[in-house]
Amino acid sequence: MGTVITLLAVGAAAAAGAVARYVLDQYVQYRSPGMFPRGTWLINITGSFVLGLLVGLGARHGLPAQVVTIAGAGFCGAYTTFSTFSYELVHLCEKGQVRQSLLYAVASLSVGLAAAGAGLALGAF
Repeated sequence: MGTVITLLAVGAAAAAGAVARYVLDQYVQYRSPGMFPRGTWLINITGSFVLGLLVGLGARHGLPAQVVTIAGAGFCGAYTTFSTFSYELVHLCEKGQVRQSLLYAVASLSVGLAAAGAGLALGAF
């Protein structure tokens, strides 16, 4: 696949990832309002799993590198969000929700890493 086509495909996948992130976050926040950013947490965990799965499939089962790049950098890159995670972490602290912010940080990092590992293991299975 040519470089320009790959670039366009990454852009299209990123557009889909951004829309998916927005829709899922709105749905989760509507269904479960509160201070804890459940939407971003769920998005980052599922995105970590999918990226791990893609890498595992690429490494072990020959999923083409272009597909891993398009879905990984494009979709997962736009779907997941470190900047929103960081903002929400600071926002919780500013609101005096220090315990919530610590829970959010620890749960995001530990469960995100576990999800990525699980996706990688499943993809390499």
